[in-house]
Amino acid sequence: MTRPIALPRARPEIEALPAYSRASGAATVRWRASSNESTVAPSPAVVEAIARTGAHGHLYPTLFADDLVAALAERLSVPADAVLTGAGSLSLLQQVLTAFTGPGTEVVHAWRSYEAYPILIGIAGATAVPVPLDAQHRHDVDAMVAAVTPRTRAVLVCNPNNPTGTELTETELRRLLDSVPSDVLVILDEAYREFAVEQVDGVALLREYPNVVVLRTFSKAYGLAGLRVGYAIADSAVAAPLHAAAPPFGLSSVAEAAACAALADSGHTARIVESVHSGRRHLRSELAALGIETPSSGGNFVWIPVGDGATALDEACVAHGVSVRTFAGEGVRVTVGERDAEDAVLAAVDELRGRATDH
Repeated sequence: MTRPIALPRARPEIEALPAYSRASGAATVRWRASSNESTVAPSPAVVEAIARTGAHGHLYPTLFADDLVAALAERLSVPADAVLTGAGSLSLLQQVLTAFTGPGTEVVHAWRSYEAYPILIGIAGATAVPVPLDAQHRHDVDAMVAAVTPRTRAVLVCNPNNPTGTELTETELRRLLDSVPSDVLVILDEAYREFAVEQVDGVALLREYPNVVVLRTFSKAYGLAGLRVGYAIADSAVAAPLHAAAPPFGLSSVAEAAACAALADSGHTARIVESVHSGRRHLRSELAALGIETPSSGGNFVWIPVGDGATALDEACVAHGVSVRTFAGEGVRVTVGERDAEDAVLAAVDELRGRATDH
């Protein structure tokens, strides 16, 4: 008889973490509108850079993505020591939270917002302080400021917000920055900035507010979600401990080369952005014609706030061949840019309306 053994246990706060949700039907549907990926493939220049660099896969990449850092520093007119890169902006957020928060500290963030936030805050050992969005599905700046306490070490702002797509204006963001103590980090997650309507520039604000850290990514507007490339911009004094704690070779040589090529190919990025603008206009206007109002979106997605009808809409979408990201009891997020996928969602919505009318 095998004797029972005690296995190592993770920290209690790790065992208590919420799980990152998965889209239903994502592996079997025809269209995937659930992950906010670009619907446009990388440009030939990016594909060529991947192939060229992959031929030298036996060699280590640069220590800290030196070529990409130099290109970003030049593009953004910031010192190279203000730039950090990593395997997606999510890994950089984890790095920031680990360095500046921890047990006994708090991180204020809007909710509903990006579902990874409470997970990463928990991994860092800090306490998440979620602040409900307002009635228009937007960050409630005054409530977020009121949630700041002496234990607060960071305020996390997703702008445009995922999954609602709503944006803060520069005036609102400045009001938040002016109200938060200067020794509290304000982390601006700008993963969707290239698609935004307001065009608030966190890097420009950083020049006035050195407690700001800006997170951006190549996953969305540059179409490199599968290669995992993100970057952070921070005041050099804030960036110094992040550099010290950064793992060497954090970005593969293939990912770095692809990001450099994508950064240089502005025309291809513009085509991706235009496909998103067109998709947003189409989906929102057609939903409005069906009697469903949606918030203006600054992301590559549209939020459909159907409340308790979210699960039913999810199931109807899968039946029509498209996966969406569902938040039960709240709404459904639909990635745009593929007209057939958008129309499949509209067909699912229309079908549900028909069922409701029949009843």
